[in-house]
Amino acid sequence: MLKELRAKAKAARDAMQAILDKAAAENRAELTQDEVAAFEASEAEHAALAAQIGRHERVGALTAEAATHRPAVAAGGGIVHPQGDPAKSEFESFGHFMAAVRFQPSDQRLNFVENAGRGGGEEVHGEMRMDDGASGGFAVPAQFRDEMLKVDAQEALVRPRARVIPAGSPPDAPITMPALDQAEGVYGGVEVQWIGEGDEKPETDAKLRQVTLTPHEVAGFVTVTDKLLRNWAASDGFIRGLLREAVYAAEDFAFLRGNGVAKPLGVLNSPARVVVARAVANQVAYIDLVNMVSKLLMRGVGSPVWSMPQALLPFIATLKDEAGNLIWAPNAQAGFAGTLLGYPVRWNNRSPALGTEGDVLLADFSYYLIKDGSGPFVAASEHVKFTSNKTVIKIFWNVDGQPWLLEPFTEENGYEVSPFVVLGAPAG
Repeated sequence: MLKELRAKAKAARDAMQAILDKAAAENRAELTQDEVAAFEASEAEHAALAAQIGRHERVGALTAEAATHRPAVAAGGGIVHPQGDPAKSEFESFGHFMAAVRFQPSDQRLNFVENAGRGGGEEVHGEMRMDDGASGGFAVPAQFRDEMLKVDAQEALVRPRARVIPAGSPPDAPITMPALDQAEGVYGGVEVQWIGEGDEKPETDAKLRQVTLTPHEVAGFVTVTDKLLRNWAASDGFIRGLLREAVYAAEDFAFLRGNGVAKPLGVLNSPARVVVARAVANQVAYIDLVNMVSKLLMRGVGSPVWSMPQALLPFIATLKDEAGNLIWAPNAQAGFAGTLLGYPVRWNNRSPALGTEGDVLLADFSYYLIKDGSGPFVAASEHVKFTSNKTVIKIFWNVDGQPWLLEPFTEENGYEVSPFVVLGAPAG
């Protein structure tokens, strides 16, 4: 019940924000009459929901306190203190949380955080904090977890476009998904026949293979001064930004180039990819790009994108078609076009170097599976840099990923295509 109320309250807030964003995008200082009416309706709905949520939280806190004789848990993972001071019920920011991890590990608020699995909602008590031993750490509270794991299409290439499977319970358990066995034909072994009235229907035997994803642990480290960490109000955005960047950079590289050994299998190493021979070594020609588009599986629900290293920009900017026309129509004021042969271009320096296989990739990442596991967790240690008055912050989480297809897709006419088309070396 409480979860549903919070979701409705969030929807009301989002509706209010959308109205303001629309007015700002249109450079309007005032709202229209219809927008004012819609804003006030959402505002009233949010106020009513907030009142209901508050009543449920108060009853839940009293019930938990009576049953366990522990301090009551507030929304967001904090402790409701007897004096009822809201400033002490939860951490004010991610920087505040990290300062407590480093300087106040006995802070009671660290004893009550929500389940560390992405999408989880269980309460985790102090004995599950993982703050003992070399691999220990605190689960990031729910109030910051969504922001830490929010990755938009400009920050990472794969995750925003892939099919993401939530952590579930247990969060790090393997999950097996069916995959069509293309070796048995385009319908995976199903034989289709036209039959007359009363004729016997044919037997079919669909062949399915499996894709198994097992979340693997990955960790990152960053060193900050103790002075900065104590000033948590100032350090919040800096530390949160560093850790978020570390998370999505490590994931993105593995989803693209991982070998599948104790890490995700990247699309560039997948047997499902199709490799197109390039015309001239260490260059990219117009015909290369046309040939790549011709091998793309054009039936996905996602939106295919180009991935190219920034070093390739001079080649793309000067590409000409057979008639000698620049295909990107340069404009010194507006800059380069955002698409190439109809698909968006992402300059991606996590790609292989210019001239090597996979430097140019055309991919529909809706055919890529990501399985989230537990985490993220964070831990802070003063011992490594004790004499320098610095703290080493560790973040670690669990994730796996691999393409859904096990091999290229063979169409009815025998033509081979793939959602992952790679530019390779010259033929011969």
